[in-house]
Amino acid sequence: MENTGGITASLAGRYASALFELAVDENQVTSVEGDLETLRSAIAESADLAALLKDPEISRKQAGAAVAGVADHLHLAPLTKNFLGVLAKNRRLSSLPDMIRAFATIAAAQRGEVTADVTSAHPLDDSQVMALTQKLTAREGRDVKVRTEVDPSILGGLIVKIGSRQIDSSIRTRLNSLAQAMKG
Repeated sequence: MENTGGITASLAGRYASALFELAVDENQVTSVEGDLETLRSAIAESADLAALLKDPEISRKQAGAAVAGVADHLHLAPLTKNFLGVLAKNRRLSSLPDMIRAFATIAAAQRGEVTADVTSAHPLDDSQVMALTQKLTAREGRDVKVRTEVDPSILGGLIVKIGSRQIDSSIRTRLNSLAQAMKG
């Protein structure tokens, strides 16, 4: 596995690693990975859910009931639902986004893949994502899974993050570099 040693050294990585091992034992890696991606999207789309994860005033019991309700609403597998219950009980819900990223990294490393987080100013269509995937796969020499995100503040271009490396061709960064050069 590439880079998973560093991942499992963190709190989020230890939880993600434990969940991954359970998922392997129960032959549910794909199911859990899908559940976690669904959760990631739900957290990104719901300010209330994101706030719930970080609210220290919510009791363990209330947090457990809330995440159980979310798990039922999203039709998550029992293993994922139980994992969320453990996080609520241990007051670790605030680390869930990091755990989701760590799990995806561990699972991808097991498959020999690498994930590229691509940020663009406008949504990419399927042909653009496919072309980008092919170029990144050729560059990396192994399968690349592209996960896209839209951030209009970059103005144009792309920001590609693969592991700890970042390729930033955004217009915002180019303008900032030009401004720094002019101050020079």
